[in-house]
Amino acid sequence: MTMHENLLGGPSPTHLPDEPEPRELLAAGTAPADVAAKYPTSSLAWAQLADDAFERDAVVESYAYARTGCHRGLDALRRNGWKGHGPVPWEKGATCNRSAYLAAVAVRVTAAQTFWVR
Repeated sequence: MTMHENLLGGPSPTHLPDEPEPRELLAAGTAPADVAAKYPTSSLAWAQLADDAFERDAVVESYAYARTGCHRGLDALRRNGWKGHGPVPWEKGATCNRSAYLAAVAVRVTAAQTFWVR
């Protein structure tokens, strides 16, 4: 038995292909808006836009970018066979990026709720 074997049965893990182009452009200093325009399905580009907006205290804008990134990640999961349930392993590369930004939406939601309560 391997350490990651699913003893309960169910669908196989969904693995996503890596998307090096958006990551490399962002690492080279390309503006996140330009990367998102060129690669609109890249969760990483939308997440960077969300982080930048959050740092400017533009909470609602940050939430909108994070929400877009979340949906692009869900779209990518579905394109790769995910049916709305089942494991999505946390790995280096594509799955890690999307998983991180799916989780980041929860942070943005909390921040947006805080914004509206003020």
